[in-house]
Amino acid sequence: MTVETKLPYDQAYVSTFSENRNEPKWMTELRLKALELAGNLEMPKPDKTNIVRWNFDDYKHDTSGEKLANLEELPEDIKVLLDLDKKENNIVIQRNQSLAYASLSQELVDKGVILTDMNTALREYSDLVQRYYMKDAVQVDEHKMTALHAALMNGGVFVYVPKNVVVEEPLQAIFWQEDKEAASFNHVIVVAEANSSLTYVENYISDNQDEHAVANIVTEVIAHDNASVTYGAVDNFAHGTTTYVNRRGLAHRDAKIEWNLGQMNEGNTVSENTTHLIGDNSYSYAKTVSVGRGDQTYNFTTNIIHHGKQSEGYILQHGVMKEKASAIFNGVGKIEHGASKSNAEQESRVLMLSKDARGDANPILLIDEDDVTAGHAASVGRVDPVQLYYLMSRGISQQEAERLVIHGFLAPVVKEIPIKAVRDQLTEVIERKVY
Repeated sequence: MTVETKLPYDQAYVSTFSENRNEPKWMTELRLKALELAGNLEMPKPDKTNIVRWNFDDYKHDTSGEKLANLEELPEDIKVLLDLDKKENNIVIQRNQSLAYASLSQELVDKGVILTDMNTALREYSDLVQRYYMKDAVQVDEHKMTALHAALMNGGVFVYVPKNVVVEEPLQAIFWQEDKEAASFNHVIVVAEANSSLTYVENYISDNQDEHAVANIVTEVIAHDNASVTYGAVDNFAHGTTTYVNRRGLAHRDAKIEWNLGQMNEGNTVSENTTHLIGDNSYSYAKTVSVGRGDQTYNFTTNIIHHGKQSEGYILQHGVMKEKASAIFNGVGKIEHGASKSNAEQESRVLMLSKDARGDANPILLIDEDDVTAGHAASVGRVDPVQLYYLMSRGISQQEAERLVIHGFLAPVVKEIPIKAVRDQLTEVIERKVY
């Protein structure tokens, strides 16, 4: 059953928006078709979380920001995300929904590596973007949020690494929502051709505590045969932003995709992270760490779906809930028929710091093949009063004792993240949210 709903923007607006950005014809047509679908599709239905009344309609769509002459012009809270001592930073910075700064070393340019904002990619690499844009990983017609994303996409980045190219230094993107009412319909595409490898890191930052805004984010990661992609992200949207994020990966034969996700948003959030292990001997490890506080609601679902033989999928999720925050962590390992000798493992743990906090960890294994291995672990609980008493008996305040317990609880995930910039950023955000 479909329910027709009133959309915040009409076809005339979408057509003009695309025309003003000098987008190729195929993108304009995709936007208009998606908007038509959005009016008749239902909202996604995350497990045990009703998002129908969440604010996904009150926002400003077409926003822009000034360019930066250099990285020194950035605010201090964004500078800490960068290594300013480097001679070169391979980075794209998006200010509101405009390109503010971009830099890519000449060595990588000469090798054919692409790191650019989505608007530039659509103009300069149209055929290449079209090959991957909402084709195999995420489809336009999955539900209302994917259709609206396709219709209103207003930012993002495109990353492409050619065959046999190994990118040693991390590629980075910073999405800075300076306008407190700006909507982020970011689309991120990361493509690693055969025998290539890269590390990509992104940060989402906003400061709208009371103003309403929306983030509707889609990421598509494609790792071709024997390619390796390490993907790091710290999502740090402020309280006024309602967030839906959909990150998908496709790993082909002998390919590897690692996810390192810090879910630190202050507002209500639904996050889906799905990896399809298509090829034989493909591999994925998805790590998620989160801290919730206030009255926010989180819903996190991590899926690893095994299609290829001897594929390996690992899920590690740790979350801390404070005050009246609530979170659901779903870990789903699915082994399809024919994916023999595959292995699906997962661990989900939630720690609650107050009597009003809520946590739910749901490990799910769906096995449709006999010759496989699989396992799971899950726990939900409160801070051990014996631990706190022991620490406080040594002269440590209750607040500091809780801080130490939280860091100890999250450390197994944080220390597993191979990207130093993501680890440092997570540690800093965790510190801030703990207090």
